[in-house]
Amino acid sequence: MRVVEYNGSGGPEVVSLSERPVPQPGPGEVLIKVAAAGLNRADVAQRRGVYPPPPGESDVPGLEVSGTVVERGPGVQIGQGYDDGAHVCALLASGGYAEYVVAPAAQTVPVPAGVSLVDAAGLPEVAATVWSNLVMEAGIVPGERLLVHGGSGGIGSAAIQIMTAYGVDVAVTGSTPQKLEYARELGADVVINYHDEDFVARVREATREAEAPGADVILDVVGAKYLERNVDALSTGGRLVVIGFSGGARAELDLAKLAAKRGKVIATTLRARPAEEKARIMQEVREHVWPMITHKHLAVTTDRVFGLSEAREAHEYFDTGEHHGKVLLVVD
Repeated sequence: MRVVEYNGSGGPEVVSLSERPVPQPGPGEVLIKVAAAGLNRADVAQRRGVYPPPPGESDVPGLEVSGTVVERGPGVQIGQGYDDGAHVCALLASGGYAEYVVAPAAQTVPVPAGVSLVDAAGLPEVAATVWSNLVMEAGIVPGERLLVHGGSGGIGSAAIQIMTAYGVDVAVTGSTPQKLEYARELGADVVINYHDEDFVARVREATREAEAPGADVILDVVGAKYLERNVDALSTGGRLVVIGFSGGARAELDLAKLAAKRGKVIATTLRARPAEEKARIMQEVREHVWPMITHKHLAVTTDRVFGLSEAREAHEYFDTGEHHGKVLLVVD
């Protein structure tokens, strides 16, 4: 089968196409003929040499796919949703940039009704990231206020829609008027151009009538660069959830300021979680997020599609930061 490999660490120039044997499903796994794979920040971090796969996992990038089930490993029974030809999407630790991939059956869910097989590849990682971090970790509830940094990307697009459908007020930051308009169309209540505006001041202004002004929860992909200002933007009892480090991983934190707000800082990764945790997350995604798609509260936001043989071009495009929504690789 064809796979995408990284020949060393660096920019898109290290991305290449190669061939490897088709993997075989082990106990509790299914073999999926891949229709498409999602491209994520984690894939870029792996390409740059700063986010290797968990021990024992494939070095082939790709954390989410859609496709059809073609084989089942021991313990996976017919009639459980994994019959031959079943349309599924899956959350992976690695290996998605390929024509075939094995996935734990417990991390594999049916493609939601009304979603194309290709577009479904962009759902598992973002849906799992948003739901696990905001609901399962931060405990956000309807009526609270959320600030999302990078509101036009794949995770940001999903966060706006999922949290709006959940009853949360959403503010986002972005770099251009076009990205902010896109976020507003998805349901964001407040949009902030971080080049021209102070997001701390805008969030506090937007929530000035609240008993405790500020964001109840912040979903951050920037990291160190925003740490101090994120704490400033929190409301009393607020929770900062850090899931990315594009602005660095080390910063000083004023603990007295955090304590005065009775705030929390939560930092997570999805990829390295134990299989049982990922299975529980995907079960909750299927239970809570998939109905949002069925009832048209959440739309799949595919920005651009590349062939598997165009993986290098896909990474070049992703690195520009111009995408609105998901970038996908289709097995061409």
